Parts: sequence; C-alpha cells; structure tokens
Amino acid sequence: MNGQRTDRKGEPHTLGSFLRERREALRAEDPRFSLRKVAGRVGIEPSYLSKVERDIGSPPAEDTLVRLAGELEVEPDVVLALAGKISSDLREAIRRRPLLFGELIRELKDAPDRAVLRVVREVRDGEW
Repeated sequence: MNGQRTDRKGEPHTLGSFLRERREALRAEDPRFSLRKVAGRVGIEPSYLSKVERDIGSPPAEDTLVRLAGELEVEPDVVLALAGKISSDLREAIRRRPLLFGELIRELKDAPDRAVLRVVREVRDGEW
C-alpha cells in the first residue's frame, strides 16, 4: 500500500470526492448522515458543504475540516492533506526545526509505508 487514497475507480481522491463518498457510505447505514444533518452538526450551511463536496471554491479552514473529519469518523490528517493543509500542531513542529523536519520528510517521502512505520515506532518507543 502506498498510502494514497483512491476512489472506487482507482483515481486519486479530491477532498470533495473523499468527503462525499464517506458521508454517503455512512448515510447508507444511517440517515443521520444526510448532507443537511452533517452540515448542521458541523456548524456550516448545507449549501457550503455541497460546494465542498463538489470541490467548488477554496477548502474550509482547519477547524471546519477537523470537525468534518470527526463527524465522518476519519483521521483529520487525511482530510487536511486532501485539502492541501497540515494541522497547526505539525506546522508548529516544523517551524521549530524546519531544516531537520524538511530533511526527514524529504528522505521519507518515497519510502515504503513499512519503513516510515519503523521510524515512527522507533521514535515513539524511544529506541535510539
């Protein structure tokens, strides 16, 4: 697995297609996931969510994307990445050590998932 999200046809997801596909999958099991109801719980207008799902206009702000991710039960970092954004906590970490994080990300960008996971585990577990 290369970590890239694709739609049912194997095409890379856009933010809108990902959100719409996820919401509709949830709606198939639960009517609470209609466009209007999700928009209401997230605190945005249904017409705005409809535009987001059709990739019309700029993506929403980070807080709105995080609320959408939570509502649709997906990882916020996935939704943010599809919107071309990163979370504020990651942005702050990069600002504190831009050269180190820049080098790390560039070195890992083409690495297989298992290699990236190994680095994550080593850092998390403190195996230096």
